Amino acid sequence: MSVLRTASSSLAAIATTLLLAGTLHAADVSMANGSVQFRTPDDWVDILDTQGDPEVHVFQVPDRSPTGKVSLSRVTVTVKQVADMSAFQQYVGTTSAKALALPGYKTAAVAPGANTFVYTAQESGVQYSYSERYWFKNGVAVSLRCLRPSQSEAGPAWKAAFDKDCDAIAAKLK
Repeated sequence: MSVLRTASSSLAAIATTLLLAGTLHAADVSMANGSVQFRTPDDWVDILDTQGDPEVHVFQVPDRSPTGKVSLSRVTVTVKQVADMSAFQQYVGTTSAKALALPGYKTAAVAPGANTFVYTAQESGVQYSYSERYWFKNGVAVSLRCLRPSQSEAGPAWKAAFDKDCDAIAAKLK
């Protein structure tokens, strides 16, 4: 009986340690067997990482203001195997159609580049600003989706830093 009690105590201690450690902070990321690589800011938190096809990484971008307690600013990178440019265009079309279905969808006045979509929509009653970009490289569709609350109490400097960091990831994914 004491062996079970000791094992149980050890497992409880390990579980507590893991919970206290929190989620992993992001840094160097490699996807699609190394064909897609980028680096995230040290304060971004890797909140979801899936393997397979598609392969997805979702990062929380901390907003330490009161807004951050009720809305989740995040960046998602998705890599999906596609056969050719036609399959890539179909992937972009399917994904952008999902965006059109979001409540309150409205295209931004910004003139985006090719395979780039900038819009606002609502999620859980909060207005978000979205930026989605797509690339076809090495037989994979690469998608970058950045979303943050349209209005944050963190202020314009935080929004500018979020957008700058998102643009830096995009530059690496091209």
